[in-house]
Amino acid sequence: MTPRPPAPSRRALLRAMAVLPAAALVLGEAPGLLGTALAAAPAAGSATRYTIVPFLNSDDGTVNVYQSDDATDFRLVQSSAYTPPSNRIRDASVFKHTNGYYYVTYTTHTWQDASTTIGFARSSDRVNWTFLYDYTVPITNLSRAWAPEWFVDSDGSVNVIVSCSVTSDEWIFTPYLLKATNSALTAWSSPVALSGIGSNHIDTYIVKVGSTYHAFTKNETAKYIEYGTASSLAGPYTITRTGDWAGWGSYREGPSVIQLDNGAWRIFFDGYGDGNYYYSDSYDSFATWSAPKALPGISGTARHFTVIKETVTGGPSLTKNATRSLRSANYTTRYWQEQSALLNLPVVTSSSTTAEKQASTFTVVAGLADANAYSFRDAAGNYLRHYSFRGRFDANDGTASFAKDATFIARTGSASGSIRFESYNYPGYYLRHYNYQLRVEQSDGTDLFRQDSSFVAATAWA
Repeated sequence: MTPRPPAPSRRALLRAMAVLPAAALVLGEAPGLLGTALAAAPAAGSATRYTIVPFLNSDDGTVNVYQSDDATDFRLVQSSAYTPPSNRIRDASVFKHTNGYYYVTYTTHTWQDASTTIGFARSSDRVNWTFLYDYTVPITNLSRAWAPEWFVDSDGSVNVIVSCSVTSDEWIFTPYLLKATNSALTAWSSPVALSGIGSNHIDTYIVKVGSTYHAFTKNETAKYIEYGTASSLAGPYTITRTGDWAGWGSYREGPSVIQLDNGAWRIFFDGYGDGNYYYSDSYDSFATWSAPKALPGISGTARHFTVIKETVTGGPSLTKNATRSLRSANYTTRYWQEQSALLNLPVVTSSSTTAEKQASTFTVVAGLADANAYSFRDAAGNYLRHYSFRGRFDANDGTASFAKDATFIARTGSASGSIRFESYNYPGYYLRHYNYQLRVEQSDGTDLFRQDSSFVAATAWA
């Protein structure tokens, strides 16, 4: 089989068409204020919700809406949720405003056409969208305004960062900052050019932590995502990490960064060269990152999205400091049971022995690593933890690593009243049964996996 060659990005196509050197397109995107306050599992009865509104690889005239409770397994909420009354919708960026509405801003034309406007729409429920207006970016001799992205700063100000080119050099883009001057988001300050990223970078995504702005930006010549910081949103930014510093590889673009419930930072990016959409996590303030993995379900479909994170009502609830037996949601006669320190899923009935019933009864307690999450203790005082991705019971050794291995975040299960238990330190990995053994495995985005990882907290057998 002939290997698939890297597909050119739209910017590469532009440069080839115009016979230009490396173009400059810098896209700032931070839809919502991010910080350490977001790093906690949702409380009982609440749920984390991540939303994306990407345009499609096959169609840049509409967007789909997807949501996820773990930032890994994104499920379709609404296909073709918004189609603008005219023109295109590309690079849609979404955020939730203080008035309760969700807003998207987007590129209004294809890459071939002149595009002096950016579009705006809003929704009360993320499903039904209303077109608001197309805004002409007030830059003299403007040729193209691309990839407008929301950024909500720590002072509450709502900003859009948009990349613009002028007619004298239509493929060389500069990032400009627009600040909303009213709460209705219908009036904007004069554009101010950002500084420091350089004219050879595109798709800049900015996250503010404390007083520092962190920029993730693609070097358009090397095709790597680079990293820099600044003390002001407008810059100047200093690029400190270049090349394949994070191990993500080349031919990557469209970075978007969000903080997970366990405090890790997750970056999403478009692997346009191989058709996948990837994610990678950092636990040390962006210094090092996990090996990139393809997002299940939406790779090859979604293009250029940003992510918003919310805490919403209606999440699962499990009584703590109480004994329960955990029943499989799709094998309803089978329960968690400790066997030789390992967690398995045998059949348990009223005819089972006293010892079997005792081994199928556990005390639910607050998570050792996060009190909003959960840990499970057996009758001997040992805790359920993952070890080599197998569920097993061990004595608590008091270390931070044990506490994380023994902590699970509750997510809504596939059946009514059921719960899925996500590993605290392996986001996107769940306790699931396989060959009637309980393992911690990565979600593959299928209904079968969701069913195999769903359990019902039932009355204790003992």
